[in-house]
This record gives sequence, C-alpha cells and structure tokens, in this order.
Amino acid sequence: MTFNELGLNELLLQAIETTGYTVPTEVQVKAIPAAISGADLMVSSHTGSGKTAAFTLPSLSRLVERKPAPGAGPRVLVLTPTRELAQQVEKAVKTYGRNLRWLNTACLVGGAPFFAQVKQLQRPVDVVVATPGRLIDHLTRRKIKLSDVETLVLDEADRMLDMGFVEDIETIVAATPASRQTLLFSATLDGVVGNLASKLQRNPQRIEIAPTVENRGNIEQRLMMADNLVHKTRLLESLLGDDGRQQAVVFTATKRSAEEVSLSLQEKGFSAAALHGDMHQTARNRTLDKLRQGRIDVLVATDVAARGIDVAGISHVINFDPPRQVEDYVHRIGRTGRAGRDGIAITMSGPREMGIIRAIERFTGKRMDVHTIVGLEPTLRPTSPRRPSGGGGGKPGYGSGRPSGGSSWSRDSRDSRPGTGKGWSSEGQGANRGGFGRDERAGAPQERPAFGRSEPRSFGDRSAFPRDDRAPRREGSRDGARFGGDRPEGARRPRPAFRD
Repeated sequence: MTFNELGLNELLLQAIETTGYTVPTEVQVKAIPAAISGADLMVSSHTGSGKTAAFTLPSLSRLVERKPAPGAGPRVLVLTPTRELAQQVEKAVKTYGRNLRWLNTACLVGGAPFFAQVKQLQRPVDVVVATPGRLIDHLTRRKIKLSDVETLVLDEADRMLDMGFVEDIETIVAATPASRQTLLFSATLDGVVGNLASKLQRNPQRIEIAPTVENRGNIEQRLMMADNLVHKTRLLESLLGDDGRQQAVVFTATKRSAEEVSLSLQEKGFSAAALHGDMHQTARNRTLDKLRQGRIDVLVATDVAARGIDVAGISHVINFDPPRQVEDYVHRIGRTGRAGRDGIAITMSGPREMGIIRAIERFTGKRMDVHTIVGLEPTLRPTSPRRPSGGGGGKPGYGSGRPSGGSSWSRDSRDSRPGTGKGWSSEGQGANRGGFGRDERAGAPQERPAFGRSEPRSFGDRSAFPRDDRAPRREGSRDGARFGGDRPEGARRPRPAFRD
C-alpha cells in the first residue's frame, strides 16, 4: 500500500514525497483512514513506528477542507509529556504542512519565555502542540481559547499520566468542545490509560501494533552486573573508553544523578553533558544541538530525554540505572541504531534489580546476554548464574532468578574480599541485605563509594544499594523524592509559576 491509497489531500502527498517516505508503516495504514473518517482512536504503537505521522497527516488533511475564520482559536491540539517531543511534533507538522501556505503553528512548553508564546497566540493559530502544564498556564491567564478545537491528540498518554498530568489533562479537555475528535496514542491501552479513554472518547476504534524493539535487528542488547556503586562507575568509565564508541547516551534514574554522573565523567576527561527536566529550555536545546553537532560525546539524561532525541551518531545507550517501567526501556534503547545503523544497548543491574530485568526480557521477547569486562568482573553471584557471553574469559555472571531457600543474596562468611574466588550463596552468616553495603561483621573493612563519600548518595536509583531497612517509597509519590530529597524524574511536584 502507498500513501496515495490512504485518502490524504494532494498537497500533503506532495510534502510526503519530499521527505523520501514511500511506503506507510503499519500504524499509519490502520490509523490514517480511520482518523480521516472522524472516528475517535485508541492506538498502541511502539517507538519508531511512525505514529507522529499517523496523527499529524489526518489532522492536517481535515484542516485543508476549510480555512479557519479570522480570529478563531486552534483547531488541532496535540498534548505531549515532554518539551523535546513537543518540538519534534511541531517540526513534523511544519514538514507535512509545508504546502499549506496559511498554516500557523505554536509550541507551548515550559522553560521557554512565556510572553513570547503569548505573542505567538495573538495571531490566528491552526495547530498548537503543548505540554499540559504550560498550556494550563495560558488557559488560566486567558491567553488561549480551546472552544474551536476539532481534533485533540494525546501523544504518549501513558507517560503523561505517569508524570502526574491527569488533572491538567482533565482541565484542558473540559475547555474543548464535546464534539471534538480525540486521538489517544499510548504504549499500553489498559489500566489508567483505559480509564482515561473511557472519559474522553466516544466509541473509540482500538488499534494495537505488536510491541517490538525499534530496529531490534540492529541493536545488540547486553546486561552487565554491578556489585555496588563504585563497581558501576568503573564499568561505565571502561565502556565509554571503548575505541568503537561514537556518541553515547547514559540514562540515570534521577535529575541529581544525571548532574553528578556528568560532572564525574567531565573530571575523567570525557566530553559529557547532562539533560533533565529541571533545565531551562534554552539550555536543553543548546545541549541537544551540541550533541547533534558532535561537540558532546556523552549525554547523561533522565527518562524525559528518552522521548525526542533523534541523533543518528549515537552508537551506545547505557542504562546506568534500569528503567522503572518496561516501556521506558524500549524508548531508551531506541535512541541508538537509528537510520539503519547498528547500535549497542547496555543495562547495568544489581541483584535487587533483576526483577525489572526479567520483566524487560518478557516485554521485548528477547533475552539480554550477560557481558563482563576483564578486571572488572562482578564478585556477587547467585547460585544459578547466567553464563556471560563476552569479555570476561568465561567467568559466570549473574542469573535471571534468585536462588531458592534462605537469603536470596548473601556473602560467603569465610572470605568477603573481592578477587578471592569465594562466590556468593544463599547461606552463610553475617549476610547483608541486598548483598552489599556495610559488612556487619565486627572489624570488617568498609568499602567507600566513589568521590570520597561515606555513603552512596546518588548516581542513580539507590534502592539497589540500601543503607538501612527502609523500604523504598512508592514510585511517583507526590511529596518529592524517594531518598534524601532526590525526586525521581517525572514525579509530581508543586506547580511553579510557569510549568512544563
């Protein structure tokens, strides 16, 4: 099937031809005709499947039918969870609508000058792409009206709900006409996303594309086990020193971790920079531009950056902290292997993170091969280890499941020193919770973490490296951080004057 058979306007077909696309993807074949007909849609599609065009093209095609009246508000509204994704969607709208001379767009995101956006809205605007928080700011100040919206698009709806935007979304939807068309795109259509869809849509047509890893044939997925924070840091530095690396994206669990890992790498001589949600939009744009220009070799980012980075030169994605959601893993590793190139995705894991590793393998349908680095092999091992597939001379690594009976991860009490060949088992006295941290035996030396700190304070998800018996708090809690005031990226926070 070709784009000519999908019922699109001729002006849009001419624009598509200039982009070089000739054959529509599966989600485009199913979603575009249904959206042009005016039906509400619930679409589940993996990253890199062409979903942006799947809602942009039919929305523009319906706009071509008639021009808006002078002074009217936007007729297409697209909500996205992050600034980078909003900018990417607006760019796609301009690309596909290049032959629509009258088309005006506006991108309303946090971190950008508020009154410059107000000036944009003073002219007739046809398409608005926005993050929920900043759009609410414009609504409450009566700088925009949504009474003329004909098509509402919720892109990455699951991510917006994870970030705590449900109340903002409901407020925005209430300001739009009940007769609007609603297109909802999400990695999953069940649970809270399904509940939201039932409130917003009328008899929606459901379209599900089987979840697969983007260009999975071009991405080699590896698993590396880390004993503790110090070991993780040394593994990261060794991986980034590989001669075969071009550019790399390192993902951390928190904003502060991204800053500290980036600073540490800079001190080691790497050309690194951080990217996270607390940065001003100008600084985020500048950092991404440097990455695209090759002036930055290593980008240390939170999950917010997993959606919206499209740089062909990224050869490695390193999950310094495993993602909290399996869907985020697909978005993370999709930053490499772009444009048909080969890529490598490496995930670092401690023993208490093996549950999410197994969930990721079930979700992707592919098992990660365990790799080691000579001289940096892990000393922690379960009783039923996986066999490493490279780099470590055949030493056993970590397994995919916990051993049965006794404590799941503990140290052989006879010798706790690394490199002695004494394995880790489910038995023994003086075991630590989680398998590492302070050794409880009297007189045992305590291993200090990197950078001279007495206790691990950041560098990722500290639930993997516990200091005491406190249980980690529920993800996404409203009152701030999980540990020590370090709020996970995407957690709900009090509204500032101008928000994302």
